[in-house]
Amino acid sequence: MHGTLDLLVLKTLSWGPMHGYGVSIWIKERAAHELEVVDAALYKALHRLEASGAIEAEWGVSDNNRRARYYSLTRRGRQMLRAETATWKRYAAAVATILETA
Repeated sequence: MHGTLDLLVLKTLSWGPMHGYGVSIWIKERAAHELEVVDAALYKALHRLEASGAIEAEWGVSDNNRRARYYSLTRRGRQMLRAETATWKRYAAAVATILETA
């Protein structure tokens, strides 16, 4: 799941900066509540992506007036998103082909 979660986080942040809870909600809503991201896994992914230079973080204030780290995509993150999206689409197509085999 960790490669998939990284891709979902990158896609989410392509829409603009968000704090961790916002990322989780965005994914859940776009997946029609079929996917739910566990907090620990999400924050590991955010830290991993930040360490790789794919995202960067800065402190800000959330809608409920609390201090929160807002994550945004870097140029490297946009490149990773394009590459990982292409890889995912090839993988999903290959799995679909196998599953549709009579």
